[in-house]
Amino acid sequence: FDELHYGKYVSLYMKRTFFFDSHPPFGKQLIAAVAYLAGFDGQFKFDRIGSSYSEVVPLFALRLVPAVCGSLILPTTYHLMLELGLTQWTAALAGFLLLCDNAMLTQSRFILMESMLLLFALFGLLCILKFRRYHNHPYCLQWWLWLSLGAASLTCALCVKYVGFFSCCLGASVVGRDYWRLLSERQISDGAVLSIYLTIFYVHLAVLSHAGPHDSVMTSAFQASLEGGLASITRGQPLEVAHGSQITLRHSHGRTCWLHSHTHVYPIRYPDKRGSSHQQQVTCYSFKDVNNWWIVKRPRRNDLVVSQPVDAIRHGDVIQLVHGMTSRALNSHDVAAAMSPQNQEVSCYIDYNVSMPAQNLWRIDIINRDQVGDIWHTIESLVRLVHVNSSQALKFSGRQLPDWGFNQHEVVTDRILHQDDTVWNVEEHRYTKNEDQKDRERELVNAEMIPLRATTLSFWEKFIELQYKMLFANQENVQNHMYSSEPLEWPFMARGIAYWVSPHSNAQVHLLGNLVVWLSGSVSLVLYCTLLTFYLIRRRRQCYDLSPDTWHSFVVVGEVLLSGFLFHYVPYFFVERTLFLHHYLPAFTFKVLLTAALVEHLHRFLCETLSWRLALAVFKLLTLAWLVAVLVVFRRFSVLSYGTTPLSATDILRLRWRDSWDFILHRQ
Repeated sequence: FDELHYGKYVSLYMKRTFFFDSHPPFGKQLIAAVAYLAGFDGQFKFDRIGSSYSEVVPLFALRLVPAVCGSLILPTTYHLMLELGLTQWTAALAGFLLLCDNAMLTQSRFILMESMLLLFALFGLLCILKFRRYHNHPYCLQWWLWLSLGAASLTCALCVKYVGFFSCCLGASVVGRDYWRLLSERQISDGAVLSIYLTIFYVHLAVLSHAGPHDSVMTSAFQASLEGGLASITRGQPLEVAHGSQITLRHSHGRTCWLHSHTHVYPIRYPDKRGSSHQQQVTCYSFKDVNNWWIVKRPRRNDLVVSQPVDAIRHGDVIQLVHGMTSRALNSHDVAAAMSPQNQEVSCYIDYNVSMPAQNLWRIDIINRDQVGDIWHTIESLVRLVHVNSSQALKFSGRQLPDWGFNQHEVVTDRILHQDDTVWNVEEHRYTKNEDQKDRERELVNAEMIPLRATTLSFWEKFIELQYKMLFANQENVQNHMYSSEPLEWPFMARGIAYWVSPHSNAQVHLLGNLVVWLSGSVSLVLYCTLLTFYLIRRRRQCYDLSPDTWHSFVVVGEVLLSGFLFHYVPYFFVERTLFLHHYLPAFTFKVLLTAALVEHLHRFLCETLSWRLALAVFKLLTLAWLVAVLVVFRRFSVLSYGTTPLSATDILRLRWRDSWDFILHRQ
C-alpha cells in the first residue's frame, strides 16, 4: 500500500532525484537519513505492492523511525494525561487503550507517516500544556523552554503532513484562551515556527537537485533548473519567441497539459441540443505529442519562416497561432463551449464558406514582464492570450471532454482575465526554417525537444511554486478506490484497508482497529457531549451537581481533548479527495484519551455520591470486563486470514470469536 510510495521517495532522496508529493517532506527526510546511515543506495525499485524486498534493502532501518515514534506515543500520552490533571491510573489507561489498538500498531510498523505525525502533535500539545503553568511568570526560563519546544514540535507535525496544521490550531487555541493579553508577544514563536518550516524545505530542495519522474508537475522554469531536466534534454533552443517560431504552450498552473489540436471537429449538436461551430477541436493534452506544436505568425505576413534579424514578439503585440500539423489558426467565436457553456468555444478555423468569418487574432499579455522584460521569452515569460474580438483570455477550464473529444481537457475563453488558469508559457521552441508545409511537418515530427540554458531559480521562487503545487494538487486527487471510506464511516470502522496480501498463502496485513476501543470511544464521545450539555443547563439554573475541582477537570478535558477530536475530524467533511481510514487516526487518538478521561470522571462522580456505592462497585466490574474485552479483541485481531474481500470489523470479530471458541474447546 502506501509503503510503495514512501519507499520510492526515500530511494529518490538517495539518488538526489526530484519528486513531488502533496505533503511536506520532514517525515520522509527522517527515514531517508536513517536509510543513508544504514548504507541504502536507493537502487531498489518500489514498483509493485507485494513484491519481495531484496537483501540489499535495509528494511529494519527504513521502518525504524515510524516504529520508534509509534512506541514513544505511549509515554507521551501518559504525561499528557497527567498534565491535564488526571490520575496516574487514568494516564495508564489511556496508554493501554492505544497500546491495544491494532490500527495504531499496524500503522507504526511500516514506512508510513502517521506515527511521526501523532508523536510530534502530542508532544507539542504536552509542551503547550506545560507552558500554561507559567502564565503568571512570563519570560522565565521554563516559559521560554516549553513555548519553544511546543512551537517546534507542532511545526514538525505540520512538516510531516499538512494534517499537522489542525494540531497547530489546537495548540494555538489552548494558548490563546489563557494568553489573550500576551498574543502580541508570541511573534518570536511565530518566527521560530517559520524558520523551522523554511529550513526543512531548504534541505529538501537543496538535496533534490536532479530531474526525476515528477518533473512534469512543476512549471517549465522549475524543470529547467534541475540537473538533467529540460535544460539538458534540449540543446540550442532559442530564447526569444518571434514570427515563425514553432512552440508548445504549457498550462502553467494546476494540471500539467499542453495546448493541442487535431483534425477532428466538434459535433454539430451536443446531447443538450445546443449547437457548436463544427470547427476543428482545440484541447489541453496531458502528454507530449506532435499535435502540441503551434507556429507564431504576424497577421500581415504570409510566410512562416523566421527572418534575420529576428522579428521578436513583445508584450501587447497581436499575433496568430497556426497549428503546426493542420495549418489552421487558433480561433474563437461567439459560440458556447461544449462543457462550459458560460464560456466561449475555442477552435481552429475551417472556412466552410458560411457567414462565420475567422476571428483568430490574439494579443500577448506578458504578466511577469517586470522580471523578464517586454520580449516574449521561452520558459521564463508567463503570458495570457487575449482574444482581440471578444477581449476574453484563453483558459484551461478543467473540464474533461467526452469520447468525441478523446477525454482530453477543454480549452475556452473567459471574460475574467486575471486567474491562474489563463496563464501559459512556451516550453519547447524552435525556429521555422522551411516554407513548405510538408517539410515543416517533417521537422515537427522529428523535433528534438530542448531550452537554451539551465534556468536558475532562487530558493524563494522554488519554495513558493512548490507550496502552490502542494496546496492545490489534491483538488485533482478525487477518485474511487476499493478501500476508500467516508468520514461518517470512520467512528464505526466500517471499512478497513488491505495493506498486503501474500501471493503464496492466505497471509494478510489489514489496517483494522480494535473494535472494542473504537466503538467504546464513539460511545464515550456522545456520552461526554451529553453530560456537558446536561451540566451546562443545570448550572444555568443554579444547580451545581459537581464540586468545583471536578467541574474544572471536566471542562479542561473538553477544551483540549474534545477540541482536538473536532479539529482533526470535522475538516474532512469539506475535503474533496480520496480518503482512507488512516486519515482518522489523529482524531481517533484524541477520542481514546477522552474515553479514559470520561472513565475517571464517572468514577469520581460516583465516589463523591456516597449513596451510590453499589453503582460504584458495578461500574468497577464493568470497567474491568471492558479492559479484558479490549485485550481479547486485540489478540484476536492481531492475525487475520480471511481472503482478499474487504471485511467490516464486525464480520472479522464474528469470525475470530468463532475461532477463539474452537481453539479453546479443542485445545490439548
